[in-house]
Amino acid sequence: MFERFTRDARDAVTGAVAEARRTGAATVTEEHLLLALLDLGALDPLGVDRTAVAADLAAARRRGGMSRADEEALADLGIDLTAVLSRVEETHGEGALTAAAPRRRTLGSSLRSALGRPEPESRHVPFTQGAKKTLEQSLRIALGRHDRHIATLHLLLALLSRPGTAAEVLADHGVTYAAAETGLAA
Repeated sequence: MFERFTRDARDAVTGAVAEARRTGAATVTEEHLLLALLDLGALDPLGVDRTAVAADLAAARRRGGMSRADEEALADLGIDLTAVLSRVEETHGEGALTAAAPRRRTLGSSLRSALGRPEPESRHVPFTQGAKKTLEQSLRIALGRHDRHIATLHLLLALLSRPGTAAEVLADHGVTYAAAETGLAA
């Protein structure tokens, strides 16, 4: 499927992997895809403030990736997510839910570590199920629009079409499916 991606869309996917590596994340998420699109300037024509979106994504990570819908559902059950977050951070330190999941250590990585050598940049970082579904959805959107290639627009529309933190943060900044389709259509 990757051969159907435009150069910019490929750059967004590889940028998402690089972002995951840079932050020490064990997996590539939808948020990494959004950050890569922001870095490429793919949302600039919509007037999106890159810094504000990145800050809102960081705040969501601090909440353990919980969306406002998740927070409301917990509230309906009598659970105050802010109070839970405060208690977790009291016990485990600020940003405890933001910490990258530990990576499996292999014999090679243990030897590199013992010798004081860094992990190679080619370390495989798998995509989460949600990120994979986003890439699949981008193909469906491209085909539905009768486009020959998957572009950054299709990646953005796929992020917006799936519930979750990325779509929620974008909506908070005025980026909806319709706005993106209208504002970025070639």
